Order: sequence, then structure tokens, then C-alpha cells
Amino acid sequence: NGVEREGRPRTPYVPTPIRREEKIVLFLGRITMQKGPEYFLMAAKKVLEEIENVKFVMAGSGDMMERSIHLAAEMGIGHKVLFTGFLRGEDVQRVYQMADLYVMPSVSEPFGIAPLEALNHDVPVLISKQSGVSEVLTHVLKVDFWDVVEMANKIIAVLKYPPLQMTLREHGNFEVRRLRWSDAAQRCLGVYEDVCVRV
Repeated sequence: NGVEREGRPRTPYVPTPIRREEKIVLFLGRITMQKGPEYFLMAAKKVLEEIENVKFVMAGSGDMMERSIHLAAEMGIGHKVLFTGFLRGEDVQRVYQMADLYVMPSVSEPFGIAPLEALNHDVPVLISKQSGVSEVLTHVLKVDFWDVVEMANKIIAVLKYPPLQMTLREHGNFEVRRLRWSDAAQRCLGVYEDVCVRV
């Protein structure tokens, strides 16, 4: 697995429903049970008890989208959660550019490419320990998907402490550079060549 190095320099992109002074916590992916959207929302509620100027962006679609919208409303945080629907191309680039933190609270995830894309866009990352990508990445924050208190604490830490955010950005971006598709292809080619020489 790898990621293309197409991240662009961070430029402020502020859609209408988000004020410039608000921090942005991003969930980007299918809104399905596997991705843990309800844990993201439960953590969001806890974060909002500590920090008011935060918007939680849920970018994607799926069979739990309607339920997630209702859950956000039931929890009284509907005005702080923006559901964008499915995004592609430039819109994906823009949503990464505006994010202060990317969160992937997956219940089950064989790998998960979105955290690599986030790192590629200089966005700090918080992932569940239950995702396959958590075995590969070291310069990200990790939490059990069900531990919404710890998830909220880590979100708060990134939003409140710029040095932590900067460290995660710099080290994460450096780390993701070694996971490019071209490097993965080169390693595979090396294995094939080694096998061919032995035969």
C-alpha cells in the first residue's frame, strides 16, 4: 500500500457553514458501521464540552448517514457537525486543506488509505488501533475505537496544543513519504528480481 505525493501547500479553504476561527476535525470515508461514525460523534460531544470553536466534518456517504445525522441532532450537536455527502477530486483536496485533525475511528479496517492521504496533506491523524494502517504508522495518535473518552482527550490535545499538532504534521508527512506507490512498486520489483535470480 502507498499514497501518491500530490498534496498541495495548505491554503485556507473555508466553506460557508464554517467560521474562520473554528477548528476542523475531519471524518472522511464511508459512513457505515465498519467506519465507526457513532464513536466519532460521541467523541465530538465530549470535545464540545471542553472547546466550543470546533466543527466536526463528516465527508462521505453510506447506509449510516441518515442515522448519524439523527444521532448528532439527538445529542444536541447537530449545529456543530457538517455532513458533506460524498466528495471527489478537488473537493477532497479542499477538505483535507481545511482540516486541523483527521480521525478514523474504524471498528474494523483491513488497511485504510485515508490516513495516508491526510498525512500527505500535512494533517495530523488519529486512528483506531483496530485498523490495519495502525500497524504501519508510528507518527499518528492511536486509540481503541470504543474508547470515546480517550478519543476526545486526544482530539482536545491536538486542538489545544499547537506544538503537538506541528510535531504530528511534520513527522507524519515525513513518514508517509516512504509509503509512496512508486516505492512500494520498487520493493515488489526487487522481490521479483531476487526470486528470478534464484530460479
